[in-house]
Amino acid sequence: MAKRKRLTPARTDFLPADTPGAAPETKSMFPTVQSAPPIAQVAGDTALQAAVDDLSAEIRTARAEGRLVQQVPLNSIEETHLVRDRILVDGDEMAALVESLRARGQQTPIEVVKLAEGRFGLISGWRRLAALKALHAETREERFATVQALLRRPESASDAYLAMVEENEIRVGLSYYERARIAARAAEQGVYPDEGSALRGLFASVSRAKRSKIGSFIVIYHALDDHLRFAAAIPERLGLSLSKALKEDPALGARSARELDKAQPDTAEAEAALLSRLSQAGSGKKQALNKDRNALTSSGETIGPVTLTRSANGKSLTLTGMTDDLHARLKTWLAAQV
Repeated sequence: MAKRKRLTPARTDFLPADTPGAAPETKSMFPTVQSAPPIAQVAGDTALQAAVDDLSAEIRTARAEGRLVQQVPLNSIEETHLVRDRILVDGDEMAALVESLRARGQQTPIEVVKLAEGRFGLISGWRRLAALKALHAETREERFATVQALLRRPESASDAYLAMVEENEIRVGLSYYERARIAARAAEQGVYPDEGSALRGLFASVSRAKRSKIGSFIVIYHALDDHLRFAAAIPERLGLSLSKALKEDPALGARSARELDKAQPDTAEAEAALLSRLSQAGSGKKQALNKDRNALTSSGETIGPVTLTRSANGKSLTLTGMTDDLHARLKTWLAAQV
């Protein structure tokens, strides 16, 4: 039978100094050595830095492309950067918007363009901006001192106007007069070469028939814009008939302006009723003029080179084919008869 070896306890003086149980006198014999970082830690640090770089690049791109919502001080935004398309603000709708912002905060950002350091021009979101200003003036709370905004970079002024119009069309449709007014004002500002280009550029997505109706309201804008108090409330049918009457009777615009200034209607309904009467009066005058013209008979008496045509009521006479010599002799004769 094999003889078993006797086991003895481990000698602690052979253990490294940092090993638990090592002899105190042996610790100085094995100095501590810092090990190098594991390859996994190096790879993790590299991946983390790459992720941070990607995130920073994405934020820069989002800011440049207008996809990053920013907090902008209310007093740094110029509301009149563009001629506003909306001229009528419903009191009940604005009150509801104010209460919604008070209770839930701003849910949808406005759109701005950077003008100079610390200054921004408003593109769209005028109602939200106005509501926040009203809340801040009322409460003086810091949460209403700024507005959430997307920083846009329109390539041209026409792009900025188009963004404003499209945003308002989507949220609360513009009236025919408001559409006509912004097209005319955009042309006046030189954003478009003429009103036809403005109509096609700002309302490219609507039908040709609708653009034609908007164009009809431009006639009202030019004739009565400074005299109307409820222009945005003019109904479509009334606007089209008024536009037609203004085009048929060039003097109707001045007469209508005087009537509006004199009456100063205090409601949209009263102003619409006055415009309806003016439109009908203009159309009636045109019809009377046409009736007088049609009263001339088609037949006439020819004497030499001249044809005499007398009206049906016998009160007017038309001479055609008049020569210079005959004209002079007729004037002499008429003078002798007076």
